[in-house]
Amino acid sequence: MTASDFLHSTVDFERAERQGAAEIIYAEHKTPEQVKDIAAALVANGQNLFATRADEAHFNAVLEAVPDASYDALARVIHYTLTPCDEVQLGKIAVVNAGTSDLPIAQEAALTAAFLGGDVLHISDVGVAGLHRLMARIDEIRACKVIIVVAGMEGALPSVIAGLVDKPIIAVPTSVGYGASFDGIAALLGMLNSCGSGVTVVNIDNGFGAGYQAAMITRLQADRQKG
Repeated sequence: MTASDFLHSTVDFERAERQGAAEIIYAEHKTPEQVKDIAAALVANGQNLFATRADEAHFNAVLEAVPDASYDALARVIHYTLTPCDEVQLGKIAVVNAGTSDLPIAQEAALTAAFLGGDVLHISDVGVAGLHRLMARIDEIRACKVIIVVAGMEGALPSVIAGLVDKPIIAVPTSVGYGASFDGIAALLGMLNSCGSGVTVVNIDNGFGAGYQAAMITRLQADRQKG
């Protein structure tokens, strides 16, 4: 199947050559048939398959075209790998989520980074409500090359970790929280206004963006070491 076989999408088969990773499917608001068509086209052209914000209907449709595809219901991710990314020199990526309620977004980030070749350490439920939990794992976090921090509520965890490490931090605000959290806007603003150095922020609930960015950072670090 090629992109010309359907009218709803134009699949970018050259993206892996340009950017180091195949086109990623954003499944939400696409029909199961549309996701299946794009997935089939990618795999037929030798590309790896990764689809975010997918539901069971999307996955069942994709299975018709890619029977060996896998689905992570927590992260809502469909994935299938034809050619694994080189993970030997990419370095370890920490994914740290504040509360168990943040797990779906953290899992999306972890799966994305791993799909792109990252060696992922996922540490869950170490938010600011119990700092002893974070401190018990801080040496493991410090050993990583880049740190993704996922938090809702007031979004304080990235600032706390920034004061304890010397690595770049990618902060992910989630829509977890009570009414005045405004579906993640409070966490987003808190992270954007962090006094911690080295903190960058992605959009609300954008675990995919954080995982992709972390993999790019570690790949650049590996290229620098080789050079």
